[in-house]
Amino acid sequence: MKLGIVGLPNVGKSTLFNSLTKAGAESANYPFCTIDPNVGVVTVPDERLNVLGEMYHTKKIIPAAIEFVDIAGLVKGASKGEGLGNQFLANIREVDAIVHVVRCFEDSNIVHVDGSIDPMRDVETINLELIFSDIEVLDRRIAKTARSARNDKAAAKELKLLEKIKAYLEDGRLAKNFDDFEDEEEEELFQSFNLLTAKPVIFAANVTEDDLPNDGEDNEGVQTLRKYAEEEKCEVFVVCAQIEQEIAELEDDEKKMFLEDLGLKESGLEKLIRASYRLLGLISYLTAGEPEVRAWTITKGTKAPQAAGKIHTDFERGFIRAEVVAYDDLIACGSHNAAKEKGLIRLEGKDYVVQDGDIMLFRFNV
Repeated sequence: MKLGIVGLPNVGKSTLFNSLTKAGAESANYPFCTIDPNVGVVTVPDERLNVLGEMYHTKKIIPAAIEFVDIAGLVKGASKGEGLGNQFLANIREVDAIVHVVRCFEDSNIVHVDGSIDPMRDVETINLELIFSDIEVLDRRIAKTARSARNDKAAAKELKLLEKIKAYLEDGRLAKNFDDFEDEEEEELFQSFNLLTAKPVIFAANVTEDDLPNDGEDNEGVQTLRKYAEEEKCEVFVVCAQIEQEIAELEDDEKKMFLEDLGLKESGLEKLIRASYRLLGLISYLTAGEPEVRAWTITKGTKAPQAAGKIHTDFERGFIRAEVVAYDDLIACGSHNAAKEKGLIRLEGKDYVVQDGDIMLFRFNV
């Protein structure tokens, strides 16, 4: 999974990126310190892996991973060349979702690029820049498609769709809410345009330490953001980038104590991962044995052969069946053999829909 982190200058975006990935991107109190996108890979915390590791006396544990791309600070007019221009845009065309860091804290030492704190104004600024960028992409495609549309029915159909989407965006609306499709073919075509405003969005409401324990309930900016996110079918999580930076420097045991002292159950990274999985409809299945215990990320609703294909294409091509046991059942039994004796290890075929926490062993023949 790949997430692009965007936000206006001085909202805490690079501080958050640094703390999430410990990648050490330059962070300073001035705009555009992140000129080239910084990329960091983060492992997904999953307690189940350690439990299975002990049970199977495994040599290696491999968690699922998320790639974060930190994009240079945006400003109003970026799509027209202001600030760094729209260099950043190509870098987030390939991400699965956009994490938009929104400043919901006052601090006279950190100057906001627009002179005051207004979360919804910031959201609108970023949205408009993404819309302008998408319109530019559509204009290029319209010019190209129009040439062949006179003699080609498929091109004419595409042109009509492109113009509909462009008009929709020109009304200030995001492509992810566009649903005026004539058939499935148009929907597939729409996906191929890879528009920025069609991507799912997670808002990271950056607050002060005081707003953390009650999850930003008393913060007006956070509440406004939550209301907007609900209307737009986005996710929101409350985070304090400064605290995340402190957490990032601690060992696992110290992290737990530090969070407890703050009255928190989980870190910002864990909140973000949960929000990402929920928004993108993702789950993890597990493979376990002495060589390694590993988590594999798939989309909810994936069937066994396609899940097997995550490991290797041969597994999907030559799929015969899968040996499956639910994580909770295996742990309750205490061992693989005990679960087998109780009939909890099942053989499933091609139509089996994989569930979160399934421990799977695939049989295949190529």
